[in-house]
Amino acid sequence: MDMDQIRTFREVVELGSFIRAAESLNVTQSTVSARIKELELRLGQSLFVRRKSGVTLTTAGRRFQPHAATMLRVVQQARQDIALPSEMHALLNVGGQFSLWERILSEWMGWFRAAHPDVALRAEVGTPESLMRHLAEGMLDFVVMYAPEARPGFQIEKLMDESLVMVATRRDHAGSSEADYVFVDRGPDFDSWHGDQFPRYTAPSLHVSLGALGLRHILAHGGAGYFPARVVAEDMAAGRLFPVRGAPQFVRPAHVIYPIDAISPARTAALESLRTAAAVDDALLL
Repeated sequence: MDMDQIRTFREVVELGSFIRAAESLNVTQSTVSARIKELELRLGQSLFVRRKSGVTLTTAGRRFQPHAATMLRVVQQARQDIALPSEMHALLNVGGQFSLWERILSEWMGWFRAAHPDVALRAEVGTPESLMRHLAEGMLDFVVMYAPEARPGFQIEKLMDESLVMVATRRDHAGSSEADYVFVDRGPDFDSWHGDQFPRYTAPSLHVSLGALGLRHILAHGGAGYFPARVVAEDMAAGRLFPVRGAPQFVRPAHVIYPIDAISPARTAALESLRTAAAVDDALLL
């Protein structure tokens, strides 16, 4: 299948217009129309509903969309693989949630590169949904995340525990009952636990989906919230943050998930060094 047609399909979907897609791709509108028409002929389905106001996907178009994204990622990965310098013997594609890059993956990546300079690494930060999708599509060799989805053919292995502690910018902060408490959305397991621990807690005045954003906010403007113990350790040692008295800790495990059958020496070495890094990290926090 012609990749120019796939890229054109993606641009039309994202921009909602053949005209804007043509401008983005620096081709004529007739070229965009011809590419989409040829793609539709190859697939035997209409992909777009054309209107004066723009275009929308048909049912077939919506079904084709994730396949188009996969094909583009596969081509990109193939280009990376064949473009590796001759001294590089392998390429590993590693994914993880943002907070886990902060917690362990960034340091592990440095250690692994130093020990295995002949292995190239491609790092991806993503949501649990995107990471699992890319892993299933073969775009990632392994993923580190908090709550991986169990799937046939994939091994889930507990890597470490992470403790979330409630900290505040004042020693006498009362925690979730105060107006400047920041609720960080850390998924349904944390939400359920938080509700059990603080049954009188109502809708927050500030709700964020990224822990780093919440932490920056309270350091700049005051307040309290739950954050990983390691992330706030330096600010606590410096007297910028204080533990909230009587606040319980939330412990959640982090896992690594990888395909069982896709074994390679580079991945085996990477997983072993990741296990070692996690064990060292846990020991440092004791």
